[in-house]
Amino acid sequence: MAKKITSILIANRGEIALRVIRACKELGIRSVAIYSDEDTRAVHVKRADEAYHIGPAPPAQSYLNMAKIVETAKMAGADAIHPGYGFLSENENFPQMCEKNGIIFIGPTAKAMDVTGDKMKCKVVMKKAKVPTVPGSDGTIEDVEKAADIAHEAGYPVMLKSAFGGGGRGIRLCKDEKQLRQEFEMASAESKAAFGKSALFVEKYLQRIRHIEFQLIRDSHGNGRHLFERECSIQRRHQKLIEMSPSPVVDQKTRERIGEIAVRAAAAVDYLNAGTAEFLRDPEGNFYFIEINSRLQVEHPVTELVTGLDLVKLQIHVAQGGEISFKQEDLKMNGCAIECRINAEDPFYDFAPSTGPVPNCNIPYGPGIRVDTYLYPSCTVSGYYDSLVAKLLAWGRNFEEARVRMRNALDEFTIEGINTTIPLYKTIMNEDNFIKGEISTDYLDRFKVFDKMNNEVKAEASKNAQAAVAAALLQSEFVKKGSPSQSSVNGNSQKISKWKMMRATI
Repeated sequence: MAKKITSILIANRGEIALRVIRACKELGIRSVAIYSDEDTRAVHVKRADEAYHIGPAPPAQSYLNMAKIVETAKMAGADAIHPGYGFLSENENFPQMCEKNGIIFIGPTAKAMDVTGDKMKCKVVMKKAKVPTVPGSDGTIEDVEKAADIAHEAGYPVMLKSAFGGGGRGIRLCKDEKQLRQEFEMASAESKAAFGKSALFVEKYLQRIRHIEFQLIRDSHGNGRHLFERECSIQRRHQKLIEMSPSPVVDQKTRERIGEIAVRAAAAVDYLNAGTAEFLRDPEGNFYFIEINSRLQVEHPVTELVTGLDLVKLQIHVAQGGEISFKQEDLKMNGCAIECRINAEDPFYDFAPSTGPVPNCNIPYGPGIRVDTYLYPSCTVSGYYDSLVAKLLAWGRNFEEARVRMRNALDEFTIEGINTTIPLYKTIMNEDNFIKGEISTDYLDRFKVFDKMNNEVKAEASKNAQAAVAAALLQSEFVKKGSPSQSSVNGNSQKISKWKMMRATI
């Protein structure tokens, strides 16, 4: 039994740091924040019980500085460290350093992380555990000739992927051998730049696939549970944009079958704490395991909304040696939840980064709406860190109610000073194929969603311009008649709302 946690240092920033701080407050645990030069005015610094400066703005000198973070945790008297996601959350050296210094790492062990962080090691383990995997190489490939041989055997098209990391980096689609040879060096270099390692593997490219993941929790007593699935198929450059639960194509029988496989996968690597088993589903309904993400994920609130569980509190409970208190059959899925990742990127210009001051913002509220964000009026979106500025979630009794709530919340959500992905999500929420559940990882391109977004924005701009002209003409007519508040319509004198006139010009 690990010691009871009384204080946690959060080795992160932004909305996930705030999320952990809130869980700490509910549990009566002292929260310790860290911050860089760039984050001196950040909300997480103000909300934590204590906050310590960690270094300059560049992540390598602050949020990725393991030695400095552990030193700060010891100085602050923290029992544990929560890594959040990103930064050091999947670095196997970090839990090792924590353990050496008598600090509890709220996450998997270094050993499990070493296996899950290497896709090839993980694939070998999964095959032994009879977990279905995507056809392709059984190990990493350093030579393009070997890659070509395996691709020929698997059949084109294939994917070249980095054996390390994620986030869509080090991945190339190859439709034939010529393209494979062209892309091999580029993928290898990108992998090395992003993860410090260049090992690649070849995988059969499955077309029209859906990306479906299962949330996992496993304790130190060997108890593993899955907390149902999340549909993550709407992506851009292999990075998730929208997540939802339940998936439109997962029925209860499939949920139980693939959920059991996910739990078996976690047991195969002796996983500890919260994680996610990720699968690809082909059009025939076959599921293929691709990896375990060894951390809490960005989209964890989706699962929280449909299960009623607090995953961060559950993480803390497991980290201090607690046993999972519920059985698999105790869990019930309630309603539907959708999450939109609000990124500081311009969807009209190939998702170009958009940073700088935010003079004002309006956060949506209402039944079934949840917003995890670090934004506030007069804050600044930094170019040093991830583009995610908010997570907008909508829960409903069913998909349609959740979709309508999300659509309305997107209309309310305004962020001044920067461009965001909100316009894209507005289009998607009303797009016929999304509504019908006809989604896949190529959804944006297949259904020309960007063209639809552009057309909608142009139509709205034209409508607003016409309304402005009509309002100006109406105002001019009132002035001529000397009565700006009266108009004769069909021979009847009627009151004209000044608010309506003003609204027409907005």
